Amino acid sequence: MNFNDELMLLLKARYPVIYITTIEEDRVEYVIRKNIKANLNRSIYTWDFVDGYTNNPNNKGFGKRNPLQALELVERLNSETPALFLLKDFNCFLNDISISRKLKNISRILKLQPKTIIIIGSEFNIPKELQDLITILNFQLPTENEISQELNRLITSLNITIDSQLLEKLICVCQGLSLERIRRVLSKIIATYKTIDGSSIELLLNEKKQIIRQTQILEYWATAENIQRIGGVDNLKEWLQKRKSSFSIQASNYGLPTPRGLLLIGIQGTGKSLTAKAIGTEWQLPLLKLDVGKLFGGIVGESESRLRQMIEVAETLSPCILWIDEIDKAFTNIESKGDSGTSNRILGTFISWLSEKTKPVFVVATANNVDVLPLEIIRKGRFDEIFFLDLPKKREREQIFKIHIQEFRPKSWKSFDYKQLAQLSESFSGAEIRQSIIDGMYHAFYEKREFNTADILKALKELIPLAQLENSQTLKLQNWVSSGRIRPASSKTIYIT
Repeated sequence: MNFNDELMLLLKARYPVIYITTIEEDRVEYVIRKNIKANLNRSIYTWDFVDGYTNNPNNKGFGKRNPLQALELVERLNSETPALFLLKDFNCFLNDISISRKLKNISRILKLQPKTIIIIGSEFNIPKELQDLITILNFQLPTENEISQELNRLITSLNITIDSQLLEKLICVCQGLSLERIRRVLSKIIATYKTIDGSSIELLLNEKKQIIRQTQILEYWATAENIQRIGGVDNLKEWLQKRKSSFSIQASNYGLPTPRGLLLIGIQGTGKSLTAKAIGTEWQLPLLKLDVGKLFGGIVGESESRLRQMIEVAETLSPCILWIDEIDKAFTNIESKGDSGTSNRILGTFISWLSEKTKPVFVVATANNVDVLPLEIIRKGRFDEIFFLDLPKKREREQIFKIHIQEFRPKSWKSFDYKQLAQLSESFSGAEIRQSIIDGMYHAFYEKREFNTADILKALKELIPLAQLENSQTLKLQNWVSSGRIRPASSKTIYIT
């Protein structure tokens, strides 16, 4: 049921007090007035703390700086007069015993008369004694259709033309912003570029960053990583490429459900975090990184509140990518944590959201140690796919060396012996390969000359790869993949046990 239908149902059923949580005060008032005019014959009285009642000449200024007096108007009006009272920011006064008591007294009248109080507030804070009296109604941010109408209105008024593909991208990027924010940003775009084009998307994304900065557990991760810079993992690349346009209107019209997320498991340094960053760039969606450490607060109930805040912000900014790095560390040995069940409640809320979320939030979680992950997370239905990023094979190591050396020496990268480098870097991860190149550069720089293949080979001999230090864990992961319980990120993978 949408907001309009639910509001009309509550009004006709004579619910006494309705609490609408929203940051779009003007828009919700407009929607309410439009609905009342079309469906119900009621007078609307609007109150705020500074100006009192404003839109009725007989009561103008009544209740100014006096919330208790604002409620008295409900009693003063004729009992047969259908009325709606919009009280803005009235949630700030609900903890006052006089206000609380007055609302309880008035509720008896409201049940018998065609009158309703609607409290409009940006935060959800209802004292316990009023919870049974007040009904919560959420007012969602603009839908795709509303954003499309607003953009078309502006384009028409400016007498400019933009292609349908750009319009679709703009609608997608605007999701998660209020209409007021969208109007402000578009005004800024027109003032800067004199038109609306592809460069407008960056300014819209910057506006989303402002929302993320207001929370301490999410970080907007600006990245220019390209998926082609990731060596190997061709199965994973193909999977991502097929879902690149899955958040588009065409995909929705086709009937495709939006992808839910990925769990990337593998040895450290194999490119799990790099892949998460590259997905944001490749799909042109904002990338949000969750700080798992800040999720667990010290005060009872604070962790759950932070998780709900994280989910709300992510869904507000959808479509987006939510990157949870090293999720295994957040839920390690969850049974033995002495936190009064906080970790279990966090896990329960998180996996329920993973399974039931309807907003286009694509979750990319990474993990190094699958043994400590709760089975609830890795079972089917939480993520679309679980990929294993193994140590790169010879052909992949050759590709990784080329990618990194080309970055450091774009003019002379062809002079290196990549086959020899790949041959002598067995068991090295992508991160360790990059480090061997840097160590070789340091050696040559110290001798005041250009670095070459021999310098990297020397660095490879001096480095001990992590896979050799944790050989049993590496073999365990590889055997788990060979059993078919997880999908390899690279094709033609052969495991030797």
